[in-house]
Amino acid sequence: MKLITLKTALESKPQASDFTMIDAPTPACPDGGVLARVVHLSLDPYVGSRLRGKHMGEAAPEPGRDPIPGAIVGQVLESRADGIREGDWVQSMEGGWQEIVALPAGHIRKLDPDQAPLASHAGVLGMPGLTAWAGMTQLAKVGDGDTVLVDAAAGPVGGTVGQIARIKGAKRVVGIAGGAEKCNIVTDTYGFDACIDYKQENWQDALKDALPEGLSVFFENVSAEMAMIALANAQTYARGILCGLAAAYHSPTAATHSLNMGTIIGKRAQMLGLVVYDFYPKWDEYVNEASDWINSGQLKFVEDRVEGLENAPDLFERLMNGKNRGKAVVTVSAE
Repeated sequence: MKLITLKTALESKPQASDFTMIDAPTPACPDGGVLARVVHLSLDPYVGSRLRGKHMGEAAPEPGRDPIPGAIVGQVLESRADGIREGDWVQSMEGGWQEIVALPAGHIRKLDPDQAPLASHAGVLGMPGLTAWAGMTQLAKVGDGDTVLVDAAAGPVGGTVGQIARIKGAKRVVGIAGGAEKCNIVTDTYGFDACIDYKQENWQDALKDALPEGLSVFFENVSAEMAMIALANAQTYARGILCGLAAAYHSPTAATHSLNMGTIIGKRAQMLGLVVYDFYPKWDEYVNEASDWINSGQLKFVEDRVEGLENAPDLFERLMNGKNRGKAVVTVSAE
C-alpha cells in the first residue's frame, strides 16, 4: 500500500517538498480494532506542530517510516471490534496519510452513512466542528442576546463557531479573516453579520464599528494579541474561549504570550481554555444535533478538496500558508 512520510526531521513550517510517498506493508488488524481503507483524510493546522513534536507532548513521526498523522473517514475491511463489521463506515483521529489503516480499540467511531455526507465527518462533523460546538455550547453557553466575535472565521472551526452561535440565539456574529475572498465566505456562506479583513488599514476601527454594543463572547484561534483586541471591544462579564494560537504554530522557539491582567480584571472577563480532547465522549451527541442542522440548511460548510493521496502534500502546504479555501480534505479512494 502507499503511505506518505517525512523525508527528514522538520525544524520549520512544512512544505510539500518535505514529504515523500513510499510503499509499505499492509498493517494487520489489531485486537479489538479494525482495518479500514481510507476514503477521506482530514488535513488540520495542528499537524504542522505535531510534525515537529510540538503538539500536546505527542512525538513527531519518524521520517522514512511513520505515516503523517491525520483524522480519517474509512470503510472497514476487517474487524475484531465488537459491534463493527466489514463494510461499516468509521471515523478515527488515529489515522494517517496512507491507503489502509489499522485503528486500535477505543479510537473508532462508527458512522451512519445516511446521516450526513461522509466527507463532512472529516470537517464540520469531525474535530473542527466538535471544537466549535464545545466552545459555544459547553463552555461559553451562548444564548439569546449574545454578540459573538471569532477570528480565523473563514476556517472550518471559526465558520462553524459563528453558525452555531446564531443557531443558539446570538443576536450578532462578527468574524475576522484575511482577504476579501475569505470575508465573502464568512458573510455570504456562513451568514455572519460582518467580517473584518485584518489585512486592510484601520481594520481595528472597522471592528469597533461592527461591534457597537461590544461583544459578550469571543472565540480565539490566533494569538494572545488578538485576544486582547477582542477584550478591548468586550462588554463587562464577557466570556473568552481560548482555543488556538495559530500565529505561533511555526515559531522556531517557544512563543511568549502576553495577556493584560488589568484588562481582564477590569472587564470581569472569564477566560476559558478549550482542548477538544476533553469533549470526545460527547462527539456522538454533537453529530446527532449538527446533522439535523446540516440537513435543514442551518449549518453550511466549505471544502477545499483534492482527489488522490499524492496530492495531500500540496494541499497541506496551502493550509500551512493560510491559502486554503475552506476545510482541507483529501479523498483518497472512492466511497
